[in-house]
Amino acid sequence: MKQQILTDSALCGAEDSYNIRVPAELQEQKLALLEQQLADTPRGQLRANLLNEYGYICLALGRDADAWQAARESFNTHVAYNEWESAVHACNIMFQANQPDSLAALGNGIWLAVTFPVDPELSVLMLENIVNETPDGSDGAAVAAATANYLVDLRTEGRQREDLHFFTDQMLTRIARRHSGIETQTGFQAWMQRMGLDNPEVFLNRLAQVLNIIVQDAWWLNREHIRETLPSLH
Repeated sequence: MKQQILTDSALCGAEDSYNIRVPAELQEQKLALLEQQLADTPRGQLRANLLNEYGYICLALGRDADAWQAARESFNTHVAYNEWESAVHACNIMFQANQPDSLAALGNGIWLAVTFPVDPELSVLMLENIVNETPDGSDGAAVAAATANYLVDLRTEGRQREDLHFFTDQMLTRIARRHSGIETQTGFQAWMQRMGLDNPEVFLNRLAQVLNIIVQDAWWLNREHIRETLPSLH
């Protein structure tokens, strides 16, 4: 990720959050404590929360395979308990772990982050990963950035709204430049209209297509069942 927008506490999703800049030896100590807690904790929501915290620390220490394994178990538990935001954190860990199914994890996580009112910072982070993973001429990056901008409109207010809008606006501007060489505000507005990025019905449908390409046959969610339980999209 090129620009960090999440706080350490948001990354961990736990009260006793760790600082990603602390010395490795302190992180190793924290990991050892978590391993003991996990050994004493049966399957359930508490264990899943600990696994997410464990996964983020493993990422910081370069233990990517361990991070993946912890997050995969965490994801299954959080989905079973309808803990959607925590499930998205697990997907973020799996994506950052650079394992064979990391793109599938990204797609599953983005679907949840768009479908449910997940923390907007986490949602923007997940969508930015599409931007960073796609080539310059890809429409998928534009669709992801437009979706991020839209979610900021829906889910934020005050200072957070200002900060995240600045971030997503800059992301859209950067994508317009790399996608079509757009340099002016007039050109940008025309590009948005031409791409359908000013119409949520259009870009959300296109995002669904992008996610299907990313995930292929590795959907870990019963999306139809989840949709049936929703009073509305957001």
